[in-house]
Amino acid sequence: MSRATLTSLDSSLYPQVWGQLTFTDPHGLLMALLKSDLALVPNDFTKRLLANDTYQDWINATVFGRYIQRSFEAFYRQTEDSFNMDMPALFRAELLRHAQYLPLEQVLFVAGTMPKSARLDKLFTTTVNPATAALNAQKAKQNALKLGQQDSQTLIINQITVVGKQVVGFPIRHNKRTSERTRNEVLILDFNDLRLVNEQVLDNETPTTNTAMPNDTAVVLRYYELR
Repeated sequence: MSRATLTSLDSSLYPQVWGQLTFTDPHGLLMALLKSDLALVPNDFTKRLLANDTYQDWINATVFGRYIQRSFEAFYRQTEDSFNMDMPALFRAELLRHAQYLPLEQVLFVAGTMPKSARLDKLFTTTVNPATAALNAQKAKQNALKLGQQDSQTLIINQITVVGKQVVGFPIRHNKRTSERTRNEVLILDFNDLRLVNEQVLDNETPTTNTAMPNDTAVVLRYYELR
């Protein structure tokens, strides 16, 4: 199946200037947010995304919005409806018809622990908004605290860099009039490999790597390559 490759969003978005600070890539902006060098809410970044011609091309290249994405992910993982057992694959095939390849070096974020099903299903949701990732990581930490999970004292953000030419997905077009507009999501539908290449711990604003389980002040950045 022939499919187009999306234009590089990061190349059109960066460098970013916020106040007296200049950021050459999404990682630098995320680090500034995590270290409190920059006060930025998700909607601030969303406004710049919506004003960006490349991002407009991204979200206007597909007819799919948040409702389709949410319904598909729930339907795809259903296991009890044997009558419709072939439908998830058919639904996915239809979504793939409209998906495109993601550009090389595009950076994506996933807040909280990476879903265990991601590598098996080759399906997960990301965001291109660093402020959204930071906020969602806080929410994931709070949810983990409520559930008493092991990572409940850790703020986790996964930074994913597209390094392969066969990563397939589509940007989700959100309703600009709802709170979902700050999600700025990209649904990943297919890829060859998702590999953890590094883990960095920000503890008391001192970056270290390959450390043991951090204390309750730590932020863990997990770096993945997606090919």
